[in-house]
Amino acid sequence: MRAVVKFIKWLLGLVVLAVVGLFAWLYFAPPELIRVGSGYSAKIVCSNVFIAGRDPNEVLAIDVQAPGHPLLRLMKVSVDKERGLVSAGLFGVLGKSVAVARDGLGCASVPNGDTGRARQTSVHVEPLAVTVQDALWPEGERVDASQNPQVSKIIDDAAMAGTGMRALVVVKNGHIVAERFGDGFSAKTPLLGWSMTKTVNVAIVGTLVKDGKMALDSKDLFAPWKADGRAAISLADMMAMSSGLEFNEDYGDVADVTRMLYLEPDMAGFGEAKPLAGEVGKVFSYSSGTAVMLSRLWQDAVGEKAKALAWPRTTLFGPLGMHSAVLETDEQGTFVGSSYLYATAHDWARFGQFLLQGGVWNGAQILPAGFVDWMREPAPASKVYGKGQVWIEGPGDEESPGAGAAAGLPKDTYWMEGHDGQTVAIIPSEQLVVVRLGLTPAKLGYRPQAMVAALVKALHQ
Repeated sequence: MRAVVKFIKWLLGLVVLAVVGLFAWLYFAPPELIRVGSGYSAKIVCSNVFIAGRDPNEVLAIDVQAPGHPLLRLMKVSVDKERGLVSAGLFGVLGKSVAVARDGLGCASVPNGDTGRARQTSVHVEPLAVTVQDALWPEGERVDASQNPQVSKIIDDAAMAGTGMRALVVVKNGHIVAERFGDGFSAKTPLLGWSMTKTVNVAIVGTLVKDGKMALDSKDLFAPWKADGRAAISLADMMAMSSGLEFNEDYGDVADVTRMLYLEPDMAGFGEAKPLAGEVGKVFSYSSGTAVMLSRLWQDAVGEKAKALAWPRTTLFGPLGMHSAVLETDEQGTFVGSSYLYATAHDWARFGQFLLQGGVWNGAQILPAGFVDWMREPAPASKVYGKGQVWIEGPGDEESPGAGAAAGLPKDTYWMEGHDGQTVAIIPSEQLVVVRLGLTPAKLGYRPQAMVAALVKALHQ
């Protein structure tokens, strides 16, 4: 009997040692997957708390844990509103990551934990003038909704709007004719556009092309590239996602895209170091790394750091009246032009209308004449993607070019698209813009084409 008791004690001791060893390993050398999960949790909670004013526990439960990787359900966050800090970790302690809020620039992931250095990259940006609330959109925020019963029926249809819809805005002939918002959200709630940010980033490049500070045929874009085949990559190649650079955009676990967003303090530097994996200009490869490098290039073209950080607001958001728009940077101060623009649905609609109008707003030619038409020309290496980071085919149609037209959409329809169901459909022939924002994972199979096609029919003149 004593031998049995002794064996059990020995076995329990081994278990305790194993648990302690496992905890020590996870604490001092956490796997990258845990750090990606904690980085994502901290960043999403931080932005939604400090930009959108949402409850952190709600954001963690609904935005982070419910739709995501099972590992995320074990993440706990801590929010320090006075210091503008959010930390997250597995059970709150393992693989901890930090995100920091900075004046005028939203939140930044701080993979190395050096929040002091992260704050040093912050540049105060004077707030944009408050829009006139009583003026009709787009000059103000007041909406004179359509009385068209067909339109109301379409946007009130849960299947048409899609699971997790947070905002729908329908713009016809330059006026909002219908809108709907999900529970807990309103016209005043800034919402993340994810990869729709890429299109806005290209428009910012366009402002510098107009000023003569950038050229689409420029090559030798980064100093290290001049020594090898990457010297042949042009700005236009990067805009068309055909640089030939290696970049894994798989969001499943730890891929290039998740490593860049949550483990790298210098996101542009991470992308810049990637080798060639295909012939320049000949192979289409969708890459968030490319979009962040474009941000670095246009910021360098602006020059002085404070001026570059203010550039999106002074040259684009301000003139368009996108008062809610916050484009976030990485720890080093490079705008995350691939993913991190928050704006209200009304402001996303303003940008869509801006594209529909060919880069003109209130009579001012903000983008070069013909630039938007160039953006939506098919990229040389793709039948479904435009030269300026817009989609010619809608969500799910990328494998079947022409499916959008077959579904009843005009042939000139093009799209801004983002992760988890963010879309802006732009149809110049119908003078129609349809914004759909929400939290709708791709696995649910939702596609907004049916709703947009129905709206085209109901509003056709």
